[in-house]
Amino acid sequence: MIIETIKIEGMMCEHCEATVKKALESFPEVEQAKVDHQKGNAVVSLNKEIDDAQLKKAIEDKDYTVLGFEH
Repeated sequence: MIIETIKIEGMMCEHCEATVKKALESFPEVEQAKVDHQKGNAVVSLNKEIDDAQLKKAIEDKDYTVLGFEH
């Protein structure tokens, strides 16, 4: 399993967390996404590699800003 942490700006509440979680978990490569608006991140468990650009686009399409990825 691959774990990535995505730094995200613009999340204010649990609804924001749910929106980002749903967007990330729409990819078959994503086993689970733990999103925390207070920490401003998402910890994503992947069952195989996925291009960071795809994850970034899914988040930014929901009007949040991706600040970076930690692998």
